[in-house]
Amino acid sequence: MLRYLLPLAAFLAMAVFLAMGLSRDPRAVPSAMIDKPAPAIGLPDLLEPGRTLDVESLRGKVWLLNVWASWCGPCKDELPVLREAAQRHGIALYGLNYKDKPDEARAWLARNGNPYLASASDADGRVGIEYGVYGVPETFVIDGEGRIRYKHLGLITPELWRTRLQPVIEALQ
Repeated sequence: MLRYLLPLAAFLAMAVFLAMGLSRDPRAVPSAMIDKPAPAIGLPDLLEPGRTLDVESLRGKVWLLNVWASWCGPCKDELPVLREAAQRHGIALYGLNYKDKPDEARAWLARNGNPYLASASDADGRVGIEYGVYGVPETFVIDGEGRIRYKHLGLITPELWRTRLQPVIEALQ
C-alpha cells in the first residue's frame, strides 16, 4: 500500500506546483530593486553626448525610466502611450537605450518621435544590469527620494498605464 501512496503523493505535489505556476502572471517577475535606490546612470545622452543622465539631479520628483532599443518592436508600439501619459500627467520620462548602436537609436527616435526628456546610451548593457533589466521594453517608476517603486516588464498599453502605473504614480505624488 505504501508503494502506491508515495508515487501518488509525489504526483499530487507536482500537480499543485504546476497549478500555482499556471495561475501566475508571466509579466509579474519580482524585482530585487523594488524600494531600493535607483542605480546611478551617468551615461551620455544620445542626442547631446556632452550631457549625462544624472539620477541625483532628479530627486524631488516622480519620474519614469523606460528601457528601449531600436531593434525592439514593442518599444515603438508603446511610444504613443508613454508620450501621452507623460504629458497628460506631468511625469518626467527618461529613456535608457539598451544594448543598441547609438546611430541606429538616434535614427529610430527621429523616425518615431522622441518622447524622452533625455535618453542615455547603455550600449554595453552595464546600467541595465544594475537595474535588473530582463529585456526591452521595461519601465520603472522612481519616486522623489530616488527609490524604485514599480517595475513593469513588456509593452505598456493604455489599459496597463491606467490600471497599474498611474495608480502607483498618483500614490507617490
